[in-house]
Amino acid sequence: MKNIIWILFLLPLFHLFSQTGTLEGTVISNGDVLAWATIQLKGTQIGTTTDESGKYRLNAPFGTYTVVCQSIGYKSNLKEITLDNSRPLQLDFELKEDVMGLEQVVVTGTRTDKRRTDSPVIVNLINSKTLDNVVATNLSDGLRFQPGLRVETDCQTCNYTQLRINGLQGGYSQILINGRPIFSPLTGLYGMEQIPTNMIERIEIVRGGVSALYGSSAIGGTVNVITKIPRQNDYSFTYTYQNMGNNANDHLLVGNATVVNPKRNAGATFFVSKRDRDTYDANGDNFSELPQLINNSFGTNFFYLPQENQKLEVSLSSINEYRYGGEVVDKPAHLAQQSEERTHNVLMGSLDYQINFNEEKSALILYYGGQYTDRDHYTGIIPDDEPQLGEFLADPPYGISNVTTHQGGTQYNHRFNEFLGGKTVLTFGSEFVYDQVLDVIEPYNYKIDQTTRNLSGFVQNDWDINTKLNFLSGFRVDDHNLVDKTIFSPRLSLLYKWNKETQLRLGWGTGFRAPQAFDTDLHIAFAGGGISRVSLSDALKEERSNSFTGSINYDKASEHFIAGFTLEGFYTQLNDAFFLFPLGEDEFGQRFEKRNGSGATVKGITLETRANFDYLLQIDAGFTLQSSLFNDPVENIEGLEAKRAFLRTPNDYGYATFTYTPTKKLSASANIVYTGPMEIAHFSGEGTGQEVDEYSKSPSFTELSLRLGYNHEFPKIDTGIEIFGGVKNLTNAYQDDFDMGKNRDSNYVYGPGAPRTVFIGLRIKSL
Repeated sequence: MKNIIWILFLLPLFHLFSQTGTLEGTVISNGDVLAWATIQLKGTQIGTTTDESGKYRLNAPFGTYTVVCQSIGYKSNLKEITLDNSRPLQLDFELKEDVMGLEQVVVTGTRTDKRRTDSPVIVNLINSKTLDNVVATNLSDGLRFQPGLRVETDCQTCNYTQLRINGLQGGYSQILINGRPIFSPLTGLYGMEQIPTNMIERIEIVRGGVSALYGSSAIGGTVNVITKIPRQNDYSFTYTYQNMGNNANDHLLVGNATVVNPKRNAGATFFVSKRDRDTYDANGDNFSELPQLINNSFGTNFFYLPQENQKLEVSLSSINEYRYGGEVVDKPAHLAQQSEERTHNVLMGSLDYQINFNEEKSALILYYGGQYTDRDHYTGIIPDDEPQLGEFLADPPYGISNVTTHQGGTQYNHRFNEFLGGKTVLTFGSEFVYDQVLDVIEPYNYKIDQTTRNLSGFVQNDWDINTKLNFLSGFRVDDHNLVDKTIFSPRLSLLYKWNKETQLRLGWGTGFRAPQAFDTDLHIAFAGGGISRVSLSDALKEERSNSFTGSINYDKASEHFIAGFTLEGFYTQLNDAFFLFPLGEDEFGQRFEKRNGSGATVKGITLETRANFDYLLQIDAGFTLQSSLFNDPVENIEGLEAKRAFLRTPNDYGYATFTYTPTKKLSASANIVYTGPMEIAHFSGEGTGQEVDEYSKSPSFTELSLRLGYNHEFPKIDTGIEIFGGVKNLTNAYQDDFDMGKNRDSNYVYGPGAPRTVFIGLRIKSL
């Protein structure tokens, strides 16, 4: 009887606490419904997403909540509500486009989701819309439009490229695909031109090496290429025709398609890309300045949620590229007076599994990434006289390359909601990276057979001391098979949020580069009628670094205007810095040896500015002033004075982009890339126009490019089309003193990567 009385007494209370209300509404942006936006009750695990019509519905216990509505590319919207009866509460949202990307969630700085303004390290973003506005056809094109970054072309014959961050060469930067370092040394030569932009969702860039979660050689910075992510059912197909210098055609056909199931727990996105570009001869000597390219790529990203707290992601892609540069003839490569021919077959992929537990406070991530490259190549110059000519034709210098890269690891994140008066996320894990490079040209007695293995552990603590102060601290421990001892690399960063508009950051990081062959060492160049090669000194040891960064970031928003700037200073000290010492000539040509110098210092400042006027005009610009000097002069050309300055490194460079969108149908964009003067080594060769070996100083270059686009929608068939066209390098700011003939110095190339190029295109896409 007593139990019955208690039940009757408590039943109303149970009923009260079990009462739930319903929240429903529609999310729109700029008058259109917004599918797949996220609705979350702040501080709870209750949330949902909008459907294809922009509508949502969720249930929650009675109470007062802050409702957060957000979507990638849009500013978050927060509203306070109270659920206190069973009738559905109507709550609609209108999201504004986050044109400055200030509220974008980034992952590269800490390997955990953070808003850009809350990240303790500066993370810059390049999204697919920006890549479209600057008419980038590949990763190399897109990276030119970021502060502190410079992409240079380093060979007149094959046109390999390298990325320089904060004044440091390509070997000091780490390029990731979906967070995995599967960009092998060989891929570093041509990979940035092989990754098509329709494969890319966004690119996150971290300048400097202050995050302990990335490799020991990420001294200059980290570039994380995030491939297309399945979000909603859509498709697009684009054809672009380009004409370079009035005599070379370039055809690009790309397509994307995405499928997501109705439950939103599985989806896949697919991309295909085909490019066919002619050789381009700038000076009429019948030797190319831009090589022929035939590129066919395809791939997919797939995700599956086995449970609400688990996620499996798979990424696979295949790249096949044929590249030929040199004498423009219709015959086998070894019968050309001088040529380079490469056929790449690249397979790469990654697998990530994440499980969240402990009330979403903990996450365990297991991951694997890999790449395999099979390359056939030829690099040669036909001798003028017998018996060398007969010997050459009997055994022409064809070669093979096989590169295998594996990375596997585990990462554990745990969030402490109370930690010394604040809150923190502790991250630790370990990973193993294996890279095997075999590059052989038997007729030149040339062989690189290099296997690197690096076992590392990392710990990082992302501590929000209070609402204004964040302290990121961590370290890496690397055991590299080419380094005698295990290396400990601490890294620290401090963020102070002065107010809503202003953030101050300080960072310090250490790192090392192992005594191994990096991307530029694998390039065989032409000079003086022979080929130049790089070998490693038997006494080569690791290079160590100390890097410091400091920055102020300011952004101010009003109803019709957003503007801001970032001012960053950087200072990197290299100990036992690598340099190439000229050994002189052998029977095949010039030889260089990588050695350790005494040290080097790279320092400078970068200013980035941005503004948006009423969502009509967007302006972004960046400019870098810097200095890169060896502590003691190093010899670059045998017989000439030693130099302290890094060659091929301008002390000033920058960019600007302008986007004007007066209506949904019309768009216009312009961009500028500036490259300052730089010193270059120039080797002589018979018939090239260069009579003696010397240092040469290049002029400065300013490229101006324009794009116009017109969109039209067909709502009845959920399809739209865009017609676009324009001119790249409008003023034809292009090098005008290329070496001529077969004995040219192929490394004597600077300035813009292409001449004036006219383009026109058509895109068909879903609405």
